[in-house]
Amino acid sequence: MPDSKSSGPVPPRDQINHPAHYNKGSIEVIDFIEDQHLGFHLGNAVKYICRCDLKGTPYSDLDKAIWYLQRYKELILNS
Repeated sequence: MPDSKSSGPVPPRDQINHPAHYNKGSIEVIDFIEDQHLGFHLGNAVKYICRCDLKGTPYSDLDKAIWYLQRYKELILNS
């Protein structure tokens, strides 16, 4: 008979709401982005920069961050 106090198997990390590559340090990247009111382009750039060394695709993630920053620059220049 199993021990009734046992919590059972440890559930896998929540890949939808709290993926490991979004949580580096003491806060999740989305919390920083929202706190700083960075918006879509800058927020995505920060997201890709913060996780670039956590997913095994650093060059791709940095290229994506640069793409968002360049797109944001174009929006500023054309407004």
